[in-house]
Amino acid sequence: MLDDDIKQQLAAYLERVKEPFEMVASLDDGDSSKELRELLEEVVHARPDMITLRLDGADTRKPSFTLARPGSGTQLRFAAIPGGHEFTSLILALLWTGGHPPKVEADTLEQIKALDADLDFEVYMSLSCHNCPDVVQALSLMSIYNPRIKTTVIDGGLYQNEIEAREIMGVPTVFLNGQFFSNGRMSVEEILQKVDTGAAARDAEKLSAKAPYEVLIVGGGPAGAAAAIYAARKGIRTGMVAERFGGQVNDTMEIANYPGIPETNGPAYAAQLEAHVRNYEVDIMNTQRVAELVPAAETGGLITVKLDNGGTLQSRTVILATGARWRNVNVPGEQEYKTKGVAYCPHCDGPLFKGKDVAVIGGGNSGVEAAIDLAGVVKHVTVLEFLPEMKADAVLVKKLKSLPNVTIHTNAQTTEITGAAGKVNGLKFKHRADGTDASVDLEGVFVQIGLVPNTEFLRTTVERSKFGEIVVDARGATNVPGVFAAGDCTTVPYKQIVVAAGAGSTAALSAFDYLIRTPAAEGVQTEEKETVAV
Repeated sequence: MLDDDIKQQLAAYLERVKEPFEMVASLDDGDSSKELRELLEEVVHARPDMITLRLDGADTRKPSFTLARPGSGTQLRFAAIPGGHEFTSLILALLWTGGHPPKVEADTLEQIKALDADLDFEVYMSLSCHNCPDVVQALSLMSIYNPRIKTTVIDGGLYQNEIEAREIMGVPTVFLNGQFFSNGRMSVEEILQKVDTGAAARDAEKLSAKAPYEVLIVGGGPAGAAAAIYAARKGIRTGMVAERFGGQVNDTMEIANYPGIPETNGPAYAAQLEAHVRNYEVDIMNTQRVAELVPAAETGGLITVKLDNGGTLQSRTVILATGARWRNVNVPGEQEYKTKGVAYCPHCDGPLFKGKDVAVIGGGNSGVEAAIDLAGVVKHVTVLEFLPEMKADAVLVKKLKSLPNVTIHTNAQTTEITGAAGKVNGLKFKHRADGTDASVDLEGVFVQIGLVPNTEFLRTTVERSKFGEIVVDARGATNVPGVFAAGDCTTVPYKQIVVAAGAGSTAALSAFDYLIRTPAAEGVQTEEKETVAV
């Protein structure tokens, strides 16, 4: 099943296994079971002294397999043949089960071990979903390190009957103790925040106790990461607070236009950004959402950043790099049928619509790329573009028009997404040229119409454009002294990774220049406070 290169890499990884464990497979006579057995036998062959395989599993999901050290009580099951994006999840699960330490903060691991509730997670994923591994790996880690936590990883393509029965139309989707828990990408820290009710208060207290920064960056995408690197290299006290490190880059499948990097993908690039930032003395506060910014003029010396969990951070300067998110089409039915046929990630959710009719709203590069990818999976794709001409690059439009199972409507305004029995069943639109109405029967709608900046929390504190973008000058400065901004959340044209990174660097250099030219308010200290044991 695995080629020779992959087998060699697998053997090299499994050399890190320190403790023996077993895999127990539940199989039938089907082709999928044969494929899974072959994969598991290759795993055993790579490390026969530490890993054993039993074929007497009695789970009702076949094929599936469990991982556990004898006597550990861990409960991790894969109802899947972990390939594609999930092959890494399998490797990590094997290593962690075999005693290799995970690369997570010690506090996070202790929080997992301390959970004292019986938690039964089922996570539905697809092998082509680049958002799914984060959730799969987080829940796998939790079940390996806490015997009261059970995790079952289920391939939606392999268990289509469960997908239909539970009306799952977007991955990753997680159920906890039989009830819906979450949909979409989540880190282990975010999951812990939801299941550990006291976590938010503890985080708020810990964050509020931190000493003021000289520069505090809000956002962890390319702009925020570049700003953090440039600021830290100046030797100033630098903090970074982010809801999700990497930002929207995590949702980008292919990156082929960043100078010096011929080709990579979003999750890989996001991991590189984080690793680069961690090379410097940057205080990273991940999975934190900012609720409000209070200018120094209102506090008497320091800019204050208030967090959703009630915590506060202070700094002499702030760089806003909050990025943007997918724009909603804002028609009846969109919110009602979100994750029930309305989707925003064709790579993640496309496989769930295999053999079905879908639509893509948007004729820019993202929309056309989505339609091309979906055409290889679904039965038929209808593309709707509001303008008279497609906005995507000519080479993409040419490719789209060559596909036999694609219909394109330009100058078309989406008016409603319809549904029945809790799921999408159609889409209505208007031909703008003559005002006539039309409709198409389908089961999925992928919205790809651009971005909206994540700036609502600023309210009227910082000047924004009519589109919600933070107004900045050539140096990244806003209208508020000491507050700078960079990336997709600003008025800088061209929302591209390379542009955002450059803008983040500019903002950091400008913040440093501001610091050396502006004396600190009397009594302001930016040294880390000492913790005294009493």
